[in-house]
Amino acid sequence: MVTISVPSILKERKYPFTLIFIFMFETFILVVTNLIRPGPEILLISSVSTHWSISSSSDLAVTNISSGANNGTVYNDDDDNQAMNVEWELCDELQAVDYIPCLDNQKAIKALHSRKRMEHKERHCPDPGPRCLVPLPRGYKVPVPWPKSRDMVRSFILWCIWYDNAPHPQLVEYKKEQHWVVKSDDYFVFPGGGTQFKNGVNYYIDSIGKMLPVIEWGKKTRVVLDVGCGVASFGGALLDRDVITMSFAPKDGHEAQIQFALERGIPAMLSVIGTQKLPFPDNSFDLVHCARCRVHWHGDGGKRLIEINRILRPGGYFVWSARPVYLKDEKHLSVWKSVVALSESICWSIVAKTDGDSYHAGLVIFRKPISPACYQNRKENNPPLCAQPNRPNNSWLAKPHRYMLLDSCLVPLLGKSYEWPSTWPKRLSDKLPSLSVEPDAEETFKRDTKHWSELVSEVYLEGLGLNWSNVRNVMDMNAGYGGFAVALINQPVWVMNVVPIHEPDTLSVIFDRGLIGIYHDWCESFNTYPRTYDLLHSSFLFGNMTTRCDTNMIEVAAEMDRILRPGGYLVVRDTVEILHKIKLLLESLHWSIIVYRYQHLVGKKGFWRPDTKTGLREFQKS
Repeated sequence: MVTISVPSILKERKYPFTLIFIFMFETFILVVTNLIRPGPEILLISSVSTHWSISSSSDLAVTNISSGANNGTVYNDDDDNQAMNVEWELCDELQAVDYIPCLDNQKAIKALHSRKRMEHKERHCPDPGPRCLVPLPRGYKVPVPWPKSRDMVRSFILWCIWYDNAPHPQLVEYKKEQHWVVKSDDYFVFPGGGTQFKNGVNYYIDSIGKMLPVIEWGKKTRVVLDVGCGVASFGGALLDRDVITMSFAPKDGHEAQIQFALERGIPAMLSVIGTQKLPFPDNSFDLVHCARCRVHWHGDGGKRLIEINRILRPGGYFVWSARPVYLKDEKHLSVWKSVVALSESICWSIVAKTDGDSYHAGLVIFRKPISPACYQNRKENNPPLCAQPNRPNNSWLAKPHRYMLLDSCLVPLLGKSYEWPSTWPKRLSDKLPSLSVEPDAEETFKRDTKHWSELVSEVYLEGLGLNWSNVRNVMDMNAGYGGFAVALINQPVWVMNVVPIHEPDTLSVIFDRGLIGIYHDWCESFNTYPRTYDLLHSSFLFGNMTTRCDTNMIEVAAEMDRILRPGGYLVVRDTVEILHKIKLLLESLHWSIIVYRYQHLVGKKGFWRPDTKTGLREFQKS
């Protein structure tokens, strides 16, 4: 046998053999590469009538999926050829364009025995949840991009939205003297006025900082709650100072205040302090603000102020700007004395106060104690301290009770003295006292932060083909430690971090990091107007839901369609089986779908509605 080596071929100058050898070697490399390649990184499905047919493998078990594009019926060949009969219809509720299922349940509201404590503004979710789609407003347009929606005229902080996207002109007339909002051609414009903002919201914020410099906006004070926020001018202006504000107000006669805020790209939600706890953990907010928020703090045994005490961080501040602070007539003076007496009973101290003048609003600033010493030294144990064993942070109870009611007790302060988080932005990554005491908790937290930093950089910002210039309002549907939001911190977006009630309670960690979030049960509808988020994100959320509440996930698909604006994105990271089921549902909604590396599904919502007269045609005319 003759052995032929590469050196001998070259030495003997057998060029034909050399070329043949190189060709065979390159062919071998190409064949091997194709065999081990998992397939194309992106599969684009531009039409719901497109067939997605991929041979099954360990990476992707999805085969021969077809969808009925006309009637919404989707066939699932992986389920014994069973059809998922989803024939979508428009919601027929009164004012269906702005339908919020848990706040517009008229049957439950009519059955209430009392409305004195704002029970009719609280959550009353239909069971089962709705399986209809909300119509689009006539003339709906893609929202004004950020930052134009905040800085349409740069020398004045003006914010604008399309009039047709939230056509509620009554607020313009109702608040015209206070400069909340004005109509200008096709826009609503928000000049930054407010009931207590005599010289504009920025002057008001500066005044608070001068009264109490230790507040240090954007350094010590990072996470704020604005109660009864109006159109959220206070929270919007604080964004320029590196302060993130959770603004909330009820769905009320002022018409769509929260819708205005979210349409402008300002964090906000629908809620009320009535009889139910707010969906936040204990000791969360650095500062709570109320400017003429119409909450009777001294009423009902002081439960509402006790609730603020629960969610206010030890050493945190409560800023109250209202008539009882500065008016001296008998009625307002009586309210002032009652609130002061209540504040003393819960060990708050007044650290600053002004009666106001023609330039300054009258306000008072209370401070929550940092140690339990005052609680222990009170002459009367009223209100009493809450019993701590097994006391949950979240505001949901098991059915049939549903929601936890307001406490009449004070959450004990643990330890000798409370330590405030690091200044912003160090608190994003510093060691947090709210982390679990488990031995590996800190290491798990660090790994989670690193994981999301790498994944967002490599996949979400670069690999998924998302147009981030059109993304402002983001919701992480199961946020964990908030790693996804942290990875996006340098992007011009804000993130609503949702911690589902059936998952480990990490919401305190999220607040300690200087982010905002909320408890929620995805078996129910979310407290927001339709079309208010630009991107929804979930990571291995839906598998548990199919056993807890919505076997076919039809209700949650309808809810995501309700929350997401046309042109917005849903990004799902999950198992192949779950991605397959979600894909079928999104096809029935006529969304565009991308699958990336068989791990991420991206759905882009269009303008399709079952009644195209209020959907695509109207958009094309505009």
